[in-house]
Amino acid sequence: MQFVRTFELYPFLDTTISLAAAFLLGTLIGAERQYRQRTAGLRTNVLVAVGAAAFVDLAQRIAGTTEAVRVISYVVSGIGFLGAGVIMKEGMNVRGLNTAATLWCSAAVGACAGTDMIAEAALLTVFVLAGNTLLRPLVNVINRIPINEQAAEATYEVKVMTSREAMPEMRDLLIERLEEADYPVGDVEVTDRGADSVEIIATLVSTAVDPEEIDAVTSYMEDQRDIASATWEGSTKD
Repeated sequence: MQFVRTFELYPFLDTTISLAAAFLLGTLIGAERQYRQRTAGLRTNVLVAVGAAAFVDLAQRIAGTTEAVRVISYVVSGIGFLGAGVIMKEGMNVRGLNTAATLWCSAAVGACAGTDMIAEAALLTVFVLAGNTLLRPLVNVINRIPINEQAAEATYEVKVMTSREAMPEMRDLLIERLEEADYPVGDVEVTDRGADSVEIIATLVSTAVDPEEIDAVTSYMEDQRDIASATWEGSTKD
């Protein structure tokens, strides 16, 4: 049997240790993700870590270090596709970037374990857990700091609700008022909001605004007879 001829006890034990280390460390990372009810939780992170370790260990045993390095590069690109699956775009907001980054790190932990760098894999796990837990209070503090709209780099949209019949005139008026306030419009979209209502969404070229100036534009638009409402909002690019 081919298995009997190729089986070697010590390399097998080495693979067992690598996969066990990847399983344990992936469990630590995944448990934190599972506790926070993220899309990629315990099982996903464990499988990513173990899978990366298995591919790297297999390449190293068959063809040596050079091929192991090549496989690691494929693992990195492959995890990129997997991470893209957990990233979701909701309007102007993007969710899942942290989860995708954690999967990427789980693959790195597995790759370290697969090359028998168990200590390095454990150290990386500590840093991943620290990034997802210890930095959370700092993130909360930063998020509570009021944003200076004049300094923040963001994407701004001005939204106007009007009738379908008055849409062309109100769209031109909105663009005119924004340009008079030195806020050129990069794009304009018109979305149906009912049988006879449409929403005009003007995306500004500017990445920083003066709230009072934009408020003045929306107030002017609301005073128009054919305008039901006028608002504006901003979202950071990151």
